[in-house]
Amino acid sequence: MFVLLLIAVPLVEVLAFIEVGEAIGWLLALLLLIGTSLLGVQLLRKQGRAAVERLALARVGSRPTADGAIDGALGFLGAALLAVPGFVTDALGVLLLLRPTRALARRRLSRHYAARLMRFLSRTARFSGGAGGGPRSHPPADVDSTAFDDDLEQLGR
Repeated sequence: MFVLLLIAVPLVEVLAFIEVGEAIGWLLALLLLIGTSLLGVQLLRKQGRAAVERLALARVGSRPTADGAIDGALGFLGAALLAVPGFVTDALGVLLLLRPTRALARRRLSRHYAARLMRFLSRTARFSGGAGGGPRSHPPADVDSTAFDDDLEQLGR
């Protein structure tokens, strides 16, 4: 799959460049690619700093850091895609830099990985001896010391 992606992405980018070059002119298309790449490099620096600051503020404020981390990573990925020369990667990068589409991507990623995590936990719970009810599960220990002697004569006391 990865090898197919390495072949398909440059091929699609070349085809997109040919179409844009024929539509607006080759020189203008080339200048547009160089300009978006330079803009992407600048945004990459800015998004990297913003992601680190967001995570630091979330940790200091003892807020959950998952949304900030995912949002920062998606912004960083958008800037990186903008820095890569190509019209298709530029379009995807711009979409990830916009707040509404980044929120949609964050929700989709969160749902996808939450479902994968729950499947993983349900599969491995039987080996952990926890609440999975597997072959190694034991009755819960009386950690609160709530047991008491009910019949002292029967116990020999």
